[in-house]
Amino acid sequence: MLKIKTSLPAGFFEASPGDLNKLLGGPTLFHLKGKRAPALFVSVLLHGNEPAGFSAIQKVLAKTEYGGGTLRLPRSLILFIGNVAAAEAGLRHLPGQPDYNRIWPGAEALGTPEHKMMRQIAREMKSRGLFASVDLHSTTGMNPHYACVNQLDASFLHLASLFSRTVVYFRFPKGVQSLIFSEFTTAVTVECGKVGDKTGVEHGEDFLSACLKLSEFPRREVAAHDVNLYHTVGRVTVAKDASFSFGDEAADIRFVDHLDSYNFNELPAGTILARVDQTDRPLIEVLNEQGRNVTGDYFLIGDGFLKTKARVMPSMLTRDESIIRNDCLCYVMERYPFALAFPDS
Repeated sequence: MLKIKTSLPAGFFEASPGDLNKLLGGPTLFHLKGKRAPALFVSVLLHGNEPAGFSAIQKVLAKTEYGGGTLRLPRSLILFIGNVAAAEAGLRHLPGQPDYNRIWPGAEALGTPEHKMMRQIAREMKSRGLFASVDLHSTTGMNPHYACVNQLDASFLHLASLFSRTVVYFRFPKGVQSLIFSEFTTAVTVECGKVGDKTGVEHGEDFLSACLKLSEFPRREVAAHDVNLYHTVGRVTVAKDASFSFGDEAADIRFVDHLDSYNFNELPAGTILARVDQTDRPLIEVLNEQGRNVTGDYFLIGDGFLKTKARVMPSMLTRDESIIRNDCLCYVMERYPFALAFPDS
C-alpha cells in the first residue's frame, strides 16, 4: 500500500492535492537527502480535505529545486503524503476508510492495511531517529493558527512557538500521529487556519522553512510570555440518534448559526449554544482524558436551550456535518498554568 521514493516525480510542483492519487498511486513516503542529519519528518494530507500542508511543503521544495531536478535542502526531509484517495474526492476520508489521523500506534489495532501502514512508518522512524516531526492540518471551522504538543517539554514548546504563541497540550484521542511520534522525537501538530485560508499556506511554508534551517533547539527553557498554553480536557460529541441543524431548521438540536465563532473564546456560564426540543435523553456527551463522562461539568439543558454550565473555552467547533458525525463537535480546553508545565522556571 505504501509507496517509498527517494525523489519527487515529474509534475509534482504543478500538482494539486486532487492530482496526487494519480501522480503517486497511493500514500507515499519520500526520503529526500539534505545537508544535515537527522531528518525532519513532515506529514501532510492525513485528512484529504485539508490541503494547506501539501501546498506549504510544495512551495518550500519548489524553492530548493535546482538544475537536474535535485533538491538542495538544509536538512534531510522525510515527507509522508497521506490520504491521496480522499484528497482526490475532497473528503476527510472516503466512506468505509479509517481516519488517517486516528490509526497510528496507540489506537485500537483493527488490522486494516492503513493501520499496518502507520505502524510500519512509526516503527521505521523510531529506529532511524529524527530531528523532529511536524504534522500539518487545516480546520473546517473558524480557528486561529495554533500548534499542538503532546509533551510538556522545552523542545516541544520551542518548536510549537516557532509557529504560534497559541499552543494546545493534548493527550487524546489516541491514534494521532503526533502522540506516537512524541514518544521518540520532538513532535508538533500545526493548524493552519480554515480550509481555503491562503495565509495558512504562507504560514505553513514559513514554518517548514524555519524547521529545515534549524540546527538545534534552544537549550534555555521557554519563557512564560512566549506562549499562551491551553490543555484539552474534553471531547464533545453529538448523540448518534440526535438530529441537528444550524439556525432555525427543524432538528433535535438547532445550533446557533455562528457556532464556530466561539472557538478559542472563553464563554461565560449561561452562553447559549443551541435550542433543543427534547430534554428526556442525552443529546451531547463530553468525555475527558480518562474516558469518563463529564458532560454535566460543562453543559446543561434547560428552558429549551443547550447552555454552558461553567466557563468554557471550545476549540475546533465546526459546522461541517460529516466532521461532527464522524469525529466530534469540538474540544473543551482550559488555560494551563505555565508554572505547572515548568515548575522550576
